[in-house]
Formats: sequence, structure tokens, C-alpha cells
Amino acid sequence: MNKELLNAIAYLSKEKGVSSDVICDSLEAVLITAYKKEPDANPTAEVTLNRTTGDYQIQAAKTVVDDVEDENIEISLDKARLIDPGYEVGDIVNVDVTPANFGRIAAQAAKQVMIQRLREAERNIVYDEFSDRMDDIITGIIQRIENKSVYVDLGKAEAILPASEQIPTETYTVGQRIKCYVVEVRKTTKGAQILVSRTHPGLLKRLFELEVPEIYEGVVELKSVAREPGRRSKVAVYSRDENVDSVGACVGPKGVRVQNIVSELQNEKIDIVKWDEDPAVYIANALSPAQVISVTVDEAEKSSGVVVPDYQLSLAIGKAGQNARLAAKLTNWKIDIKSESQAAESFDDDAPEAAEADDMDVLSEMALPSDDDTTVPTEGE
Repeated sequence: MNKELLNAIAYLSKEKGVSSDVICDSLEAVLITAYKKEPDANPTAEVTLNRTTGDYQIQAAKTVVDDVEDENIEISLDKARLIDPGYEVGDIVNVDVTPANFGRIAAQAAKQVMIQRLREAERNIVYDEFSDRMDDIITGIIQRIENKSVYVDLGKAEAILPASEQIPTETYTVGQRIKCYVVEVRKTTKGAQILVSRTHPGLLKRLFELEVPEIYEGVVELKSVAREPGRRSKVAVYSRDENVDSVGACVGPKGVRVQNIVSELQNEKIDIVKWDEDPAVYIANALSPAQVISVTVDEAEKSSGVVVPDYQLSLAIGKAGQNARLAAKLTNWKIDIKSESQAAESFDDDAPEAAEADDMDVLSEMALPSDDDTTVPTEGE
């Protein structure tokens, strides 16, 4: 039986990924609990499990006395010396109190409680593993779809992709392999609950880190991400090495790197722009692919005015204002876009007011007589 016990511990440790020490600690707790349910159980007893041989023994510490008053905590000198002739009064003796029929009872109790302890240990292991992967990407296979929520099999655990975190333009099917962003890991009575997202900007950031070695190595820094999931995204990048083109590194040879990300996000369009410490330059870059004539910035209000060619106005604003909206999110600046002709009209609207004021001054001067024109009446006139 002892060999079978050791084999069972080794199997559970390997199969469930639980340390053998954890299993042995659980088994000791189970055995002492089962023992204390016995009618004549010693309340001070403890169990010792030999982790090499698999032998277990329930022992109670008793004090050696001449006259025994409480058998649970005391042992006579004569009985103590049967165990070891060297014991004297006052010594502490560990006495074997394992019941004769305890093997069958222990096995039954161990089986029931061990299953529970192992499940708890497994849940803790899963929680610890995935809590360390917060704000990271995980790959899984869609297992089922219920009430608009997608359940993703991660191997050791199951993740939930709720409807609010799904890309509106995507269709999910059972058996499909997808990459998700770990938003939250909760510890519940049923185990770790893993919440994942396909819409989080962090997903796009992590995908770039996977595809672009320069970002992973820290040569190129991804400064900001703005995203409208399934439709379009903008990312701002900056190179710490002047010999490395930040945009070119992200695009990759023949656009392979960015195309891999686009494919993973089901053809979501991605604009890669160069970050700049000058807000005016950064804002102009953020409005790509539109061309910009000029940018004025108000640092105090964190707002800017942008002028673009007439034929570029619709491109700068984008469909339903998407390009301008994403540029504002990316830069964290308010952006007011005008075409060249609109800007000129605004200037002309201000110019007449100045002209009218000048004209009034001229008219006033004409209405007033000059000193030379003034006549002084003489007597007789």
C-alpha cells in the first residue's frame, strides 16, 4: 500500500502539475482529520508521513510521569522504558497511537479530501500562471459560443471573450485559433476567471512587439496607439537610433510585418506615423495620409489649427471624421482642420473690418476743415 501511495503521489504531481510536497502536506492534513474522528482519538496527536518510503504514523507527545492522571498527555515510566530504557521522568515521548483498523478509514478519507485539495492546488496554479500574463497576448482555440460570449480554450484554463470586447466586424467560429489580450484575471470559487479582449489597444501594441524585433529590443519605441477596432488604427513610433527608420522597421520588407498584424485583426487598416517632440510636426504626421500645409498650436489649450489643400480636406477628416478623430486620440490634442480656401476666407472675413475702420478715419479727416481752410470773420462782413 505504501508503494501504491508513493506511485499515486508521483502520478498526481506529474499529471496535475502540483508539487509532491503540496500533495504530501494535504495528505498529512487529511490523515489527522480522519484520525480525530475516531472515538478514542488523542487531541494532541500529529501525523508524520515518510516521503521516501510512504509510511505514515500518528503520534502523540506524552510526558513521562510516575503516576498517570491523563493518558492523552502522560505515560508511565515503565511504559516509556519499554520504548527506550533511557527515558526518565519529565522526558517527552512520541507514542504511536495509530488505530489498528486505521488503514481502510484513512484510505477512504484521503481519497475524498485529496481530490478537493488537488483541485484547489490546481486552481491556484492556474491563477498564478495567468495573473502573471496580465496585459499580454495569449493564443487559444474557440471552444464554444454562448449568449454572445466566446469561450476560448487556453489548455489549462478557459478564457471569456465578452461581446463588449469583440471586434464588431469579426465573425467567430468554434475551432478557430485567435490571439487575445488578457485584461483581467479573477480568483473565484470555481477557479481562475480570465477576461480577454480583441478590442483593447494593448492587443495592437503587443502584436507589433511580436512582429517587429526592433520594438521588442527597445530600439524602436511605440509611443502611442489609437484604435477603432475592426476599422482603422494609428500608431506613433520613434527610433532611438538615428540609423533605424522607425516607420520602415514596423512596415517590414515589402510590408510583411504590418500585413501579418492586419491579417490577425481581420484586415483592420493601420497607419504608422513618426512621433515627434514638436507638437506641430507630430500633429501633421498623425493626419497621414493627408498632406498638411501648416499647423498652429496653442500649448495652453492643447489645441491646434491645421490647414490642408482643398483637395485633401476630405482625406484629412476621413470618413465620418475617422482620420481626424484617430489623430486627436493619438496625439491627445484638439485638432481643427480647414482647407486652404476656408482659411483664406477666414482671413478675408477679418480683413474688411480693418478696411472699414481705415475708411472711417479717412472720411472723418475729410469732414473736418483744415487750418488753412478756416476763415476768421472781419468787421463789416
